[in-house]
Amino acid sequence: MNLSTQLVAFASVLLLFHSSTLASDNELSELEKESGWHLLFNGRSLDGWKCNNGKTIAAPVEDGALVPYKSGGYIIIYDEKFDNFVLKCDVRWEDPRCNSGIFFRVEDPMNPVHTGFEIQVMSGKETGKHQFGAIYDLVATTKNAGRETGEWNTVEVRCDGPSINVKVNGEQVASMNCDEFDQQGVCPDGEKHKFKLNGEPRAVKDFSRVGYLGFQDHGHKVWYKNIKLLKLESPK
Repeated sequence: MNLSTQLVAFASVLLLFHSSTLASDNELSELEKESGWHLLFNGRSLDGWKCNNGKTIAAPVEDGALVPYKSGGYIIIYDEKFDNFVLKCDVRWEDPRCNSGIFFRVEDPMNPVHTGFEIQVMSGKETGKHQFGAIYDLVATTKNAGRETGEWNTVEVRCDGPSINVKVNGEQVASMNCDEFDQQGVCPDGEKHKFKLNGEPRAVKDFSRVGYLGFQDHGHKVWYKNIKLLKLESPK
């Protein structure tokens, strides 16, 4: 076998491996299936999803994506609670003024702002507690790994006991240990945060470690697809 033939054969093997490990939009790859990933959205129907106020989602599936905008609720949520997991999804927007959020461990769907965590979704290249990839109002991003407006971004959120880690487009951008947020209304860096319960400041350490996940309608059209979740064993 000459060098040219060897290269062609090697390329064929790589192509076969590539096609077996990658999946089309809103599908699981064979590797993901073997690893235990769950597909939460099939790109066609709203099965398993509802508004946080219990209403049926008014916004239709668009171009194989969930659209929280004008859904009829503050967030659209998946109808199952999760505790320890890895969540992956793709998100894009077309207006640079767009603002949305990925919510998780929401204890009370009627009060997601103060009973759950949010990963900020927005345009811009800044870093901070209210920038793309931040754990909203709690942990600032160490870098902004977002792509240009109009392009798809992949967000990964890992919740494992008190530990929360966020990646944007494969890059680590924020992390926290909830147990370190043991002061009511105050972050470990001394800055106040917004979270309250019955009008009183909360300690993030006391947040529920299990809850709903979903996507926010903050007045702009944002698309979400490839929503996948891997359940993790409870930490010992």
